[in-house]
Amino acid sequence: MESSDIVARYSSMPGGIIEAYHDLVDREGFLSQEAIIAAARCFGVSVAEAYGVATFYSMFSVKPKGKHIVRVCRSAPCHTAGSATMVDALQEQLGIKIGETTPDQRFTLELTECVGQCQATPVFTIDGEPYPGLAPSAVGAVLDSRLHDGYGKEGH
Repeated sequence: MESSDIVARYSSMPGGIIEAYHDLVDREGFLSQEAIIAAARCFGVSVAEAYGVATFYSMFSVKPKGKHIVRVCRSAPCHTAGSATMVDALQEQLGIKIGETTPDQRFTLELTECVGQCQATPVFTIDGEPYPGLAPSAVGAVLDSRLHDGYGKEGH
C-alpha cells in the first residue's frame, strides 16, 4: 500500500495526520520523505509543517530505526547515578553514538526521559524492558543474554 493511500484513510479525522503517522510507522518503522509529502498534500499543510509534526513527537522518526531500540534514561536521578558512563558503555558495545543505528539495522541507541525505575539508577531499556541499577561493565552481558545473538563487544 502506498503512503498516500494510508494517509488518505485518516484525511477526515481530527488529528488525522498523527494517526496516519502512527499507521505509517507501524508499517514501515519510520516516516519517509514520500510519506511526509503525501501527508502535507492530504492535510493541506506545507511540507515543512508536516515535517514539523513528524519530528516533534518522539514516537516518530524520519530515518529508519533498528529492530531493537536501546534507550538510556537521562533524568536527574539517572544522570546523578552515572547514566553518562552507561551511555559510553552502550556506545562502545554497539559501535554507534546516540541517535544512530547499527549498519545492520539491528539496534538504535537513544536517550529518553524517566522510565519509572528511579529506585535503581541508572537505567536503560531494550525494546521497553528496563535494566535498572547495572554497572556499565554489565552492558555486554545484558545485550548478549537479552538478545541471544552475541552482539556484545566480542561478537560485534
